Amino acid sequence: MSAEFVHLHNHSDYSLLDGACRLDRLVDRMKGLGMRALALTDHGNLFGAVEFYGRANAAGLKPILGCEVYVALGSRHDKARSVDGKGAYNHLVLLARNRDGYRNLMKLSSAGYLEGFHYKPRIDKELLAAHADGLLCLSACLRGELPQLVLDGNFEEAKRAAAWYRDLFGPEFYYFEIQDHGIEDERTVAERLIRLGAEMGIPVVATNDCHYLAREDAEAHEVLLCIQTGKTMQDADRFRFATDQVYVKSAEEMEALFGGVPDALRNTIAIAEKCDLTLDTERVQLPEFPLPPEFESAEGYLRAAAREGLARRYDAIDEAMEQRLRYELDTICQVGYARYFLIVRDFIDFARGNGVHVGPGRGSAAGSLVSYALGITDIDPLKFDLLFERFLNPERISMPDIDIDFDYENRGRVIEYVLEKYGRESVTQIITFGTMAARAVVRDVGRALGMTYADQDRVAKLIPGELGMTLTRALETVPELKALATQDETHAKLIRCSLALEGLARHASTHAAGVLIAPGKLTDYVPVYRSSKGDVTTQFDMVSLEKIGLL
Repeated sequence: MSAEFVHLHNHSDYSLLDGACRLDRLVDRMKGLGMRALALTDHGNLFGAVEFYGRANAAGLKPILGCEVYVALGSRHDKARSVDGKGAYNHLVLLARNRDGYRNLMKLSSAGYLEGFHYKPRIDKELLAAHADGLLCLSACLRGELPQLVLDGNFEEAKRAAAWYRDLFGPEFYYFEIQDHGIEDERTVAERLIRLGAEMGIPVVATNDCHYLAREDAEAHEVLLCIQTGKTMQDADRFRFATDQVYVKSAEEMEALFGGVPDALRNTIAIAEKCDLTLDTERVQLPEFPLPPEFESAEGYLRAAAREGLARRYDAIDEAMEQRLRYELDTICQVGYARYFLIVRDFIDFARGNGVHVGPGRGSAAGSLVSYALGITDIDPLKFDLLFERFLNPERISMPDIDIDFDYENRGRVIEYVLEKYGRESVTQIITFGTMAARAVVRDVGRALGMTYADQDRVAKLIPGELGMTLTRALETVPELKALATQDETHAKLIRCSLALEGLARHASTHAAGVLIAPGKLTDYVPVYRSSKGDVTTQFDMVSLEKIGLL
């Protein structure tokens, strides 16, 4: 376990087409280096927060949830570009110290998409001032406000800006961030921030702006940036990083860079200790369901509705049926899912009563007698000897998955009903992420390398199209594909970079069927995202929503 350094500035592949660190590999790399904690600070979003939290905890590392936000130079509502054409915003790193900080991070990230989006999801100082509680702030990379001011020699303005941040977040929770990726401007900024920090009593902290895992990944990352910008490696004016040093460095490598500023290294540990967020992954967070006046609890209403439904479904009810129903109801009520079944039954009843075709149910939900009795499914689990435990196992509890099919043309009417019933501030669609699968990544990388479409297509079609096929497996089983890796440098680079980028998140879209119903205002429970098409979704995918107990 390292007692010297913690990485506080890391970009996963959820910094879409910019970060090249898959979360599983990022956590493994940090563990392998003996780190005891790490932060996730993706650009403008919290897409990977829940997945990261789970993976880091499982590996015995302390997860620090954060975000590198874009702060508008003026108002977030101002959509003008800056004079230099780079966008009217600065970078700032925010880390959640506790639950209040996490909630504020969700609100800030959401506002960036819903209110301040202009090329990037931007917030502003007005929003920061309203949502600073529970957050720890770092002054960010060269694109941060403080680095820009001191680099320009504007020290009086730098003092005013630094004092504003220090007073807002508190002197214990604001740090000047210094970096060294072999860029001369960074060394100038570090020297000036160290001097300014000593004068103002603001501590410094050393970070590395990690975008990929190892130095040799710089080549693939350069290709990734071409994919992001639609450029090829032959374009002289393409966006590229000025260094190959934005990888996950060891504590020893960071000490070699910042050994002359030992406090900057020690402060990474101090910051990790100040951040102590625990996500509640055990509690079910379901909306209230309006009950008939004769019932005091959702559990009581569910039991009555299920028994009534059982009598409708079967001409004769024997003791085995009664016992099965009791067992299922006891399990459902014990784990706190009674409202879930009532909510699902309610919008299915609406659909059937309003001419919206509803499927009979599929997946493990068909194994539930309660679902059949309530009319959620139309498949008799007793007739087909289906197991309830495949749907909801009391020994391995997770949110039961009830897959409901509505006819495509009218599913919007069901969503509209849910929006009206539970409130538009509490309901939204769910995000999903497209990833670079084997064939797709070869085509993407081929374009970035400037290969002809015919050549890209020829290589991609050598990869078997079967489900779950990976490039690694294809190379093992298709000799012609393997031979390409030694044919010439272009094809060798195609295979090399495709292997490095395969599986990364490529883009965000809206899940075809997923809808979230939160117990209250969405941004109290999840951060939200607005796509370029205007669709509003959660920032967490379906798996992450399930992990934090949301419906």
